[in-house]
Amino acid sequence: MSPKKIILKFPSGIVEKPLIYHLVKDYDLMVNIIKANVNPNKEGSMVMELIGDSPSYDQGLDFLRSQGVLVDYLNEGIVRNIDRCTHCGACTSICPSGALYISRPSMEVIFEDDKCVICGVCLKTCPVRALEPSVNGGNGGNGKQ
Repeated sequence: MSPKKIILKFPSGIVEKPLIYHLVKDYDLMVNIIKANVNPNKEGSMVMELIGDSPSYDQGLDFLRSQGVLVDYLNEGIVRNIDRCTHCGACTSICPSGALYISRPSMEVIFEDDKCVICGVCLKTCPVRALEPSVNGGNGGNGKQ
């Protein structure tokens, strides 16, 4: 099964429970945490890739829900409109995940959407608005539409 990006929201009472550990140990799922946050009210959110076979995958998500975790699929992303991009590099210096970088020696901006944590900082930084939100989770990284 290919990885699926999901969003988990943890209420304050369960943030300290080892729930991700149970996904790995009890359901034999592979986890790649992309982004995680616990706010001052001890509520948590996490974006992660989850990989596993169908029965275990579904059982793992059911386990999370039974513990009070809100589970949603990540259906949004960032895409780059290559026709609009001027390769100025403004987005590359602020990208926290390295999804946007300048290729040397061509000096072209490259976008690897599989590294993107969908923080949205690049959307505000791009002077020509070549980076755009997508409701389909991206389309291959370099704006081939």
